[in-house]
Amino acid sequence: MAPDSSDIAMEAKDARAVEVEKPVNWFEEIRGLFLLLLAVLAFHSLVAKPFYIPTMSMMPNLLVGDRLVVTKYPYGWSWVSVSFHLLPPMKGRIMGSTPEYGDIVIATPPGAKSDYIKRVVGRPGDTIEVRQGRLILNGKEIARAVQPNLMLPVDTNSPCNASDFPMLKARGADGRYYCELPIIRETLPNGVSYNTIDLGPDYPLDNYGPYKVPAGHVFLMGDNRDRSADSRASQQELGLGGAVPLENIGGRAEIVTFSLDGSTSWNPVSWWESLRGDRAGTSLRPDRD
Repeated sequence: MAPDSSDIAMEAKDARAVEVEKPVNWFEEIRGLFLLLLAVLAFHSLVAKPFYIPTMSMMPNLLVGDRLVVTKYPYGWSWVSVSFHLLPPMKGRIMGSTPEYGDIVIATPPGAKSDYIKRVVGRPGDTIEVRQGRLILNGKEIARAVQPNLMLPVDTNSPCNASDFPMLKARGADGRYYCELPIIRETLPNGVSYNTIDLGPDYPLDNYGPYKVPAGHVFLMGDNRDRSADSRASQQELGLGGAVPLENIGGRAEIVTFSLDGSTSWNPVSWWESLRGDRAGTSLRPDRD
């Protein structure tokens, strides 16, 4: 005999009741979430992670508001590779190699857990000297070429404050304000070249050394030479306190994914309007002359 409609309805109701009464397996839910977080942490620690530029020390090549991709594997892995600095400081690296001249790297000062982003200008055994803002490597001044001034648009993240860039803010023909930055292009011994900002020869860090880079260390400087606390500055001055051990190098900057001018608000329209459209996709691997 075929079941009538009331029997079918009752069976469906009983099935739904069983489904509703089935308890949540919290162990499996938490386990799945834990494995997902572990996979994300492993990727961030071993392969690549995002990085945000909070300061002007690497202008003109990196601007406040830039978002980057930093690869973790080019120089091997050490305690600093693990994201969020979950491991205590320790010596040694796995599959380690030395950064090349001109690489932009993430570094952690000895005894600290903050991340700096700077450019490699000295490798192990090099002698570094700075005289009136001119970089001298192993007794020879590196090649420098004056470039046309860079007209950088003024925005919330690049305000061109008089305290940082005195007398350099000017209104352009289009009515916008620009920061007229003096650019010097440097070329290192391996042919790598990049632009720097040099405000003049009499700033606090324009004279330094000579200093010999110890074995297993690299010497780092910001491209915004007169507004960068780097290997030339002590840690008390918020610098790196000299050359940085290779196990404190956390990765290499590769590309700008996107950049914001600082005008973002809760209004979704501002999310699009605050994008610096010309920054996305900018490679951070230096040019070779």
